[in-house]
Amino acid sequence: MQTHGWVALVTLISLAVYLWFGIQVGRVRHRVGIDAPAMTGDPQLERAIRVQANTLEWLPVFLGAMWLFAIYWNDLVAAGLGVVWILGRLIYAAAYMADPKKRGPGFGIQALATLVLLFGALGRVIYVLAVLHA
Repeated sequence: MQTHGWVALVTLISLAVYLWFGIQVGRVRHRVGIDAPAMTGDPQLERAIRVQANTLEWLPVFLGAMWLFAIYWNDLVAAGLGVVWILGRLIYAAAYMADPKKRGPGFGIQALATLVLLFGALGRVIYVLAVLHA
């Protein structure tokens, strides 16, 4: 029986990364003196908010795709692609905070990992359904 322990671990790490990005928004707010609910007024704050928000935008697609890939294909491959996603998000965040124009490589890494998981899971689900109904 496959427990999907590796995917569970990667899920928890990805959620911790997202939580860290949210904490960074608060830290930047404090450092630049802009209280909530303001969302603008300092480029560093705006960058931190975008890093956190963009991660949230991708997180549901990534997590759903990773879990379905693990269930229908392979836990270790799904977890490995999940680690690639996390690394891509960290590269994206560091680049975006330094210079938003340099966020592309990190964004591309995490997007590619997500798309492999998504279309891999989709293809396998379609295959399984086709075999079951043949």
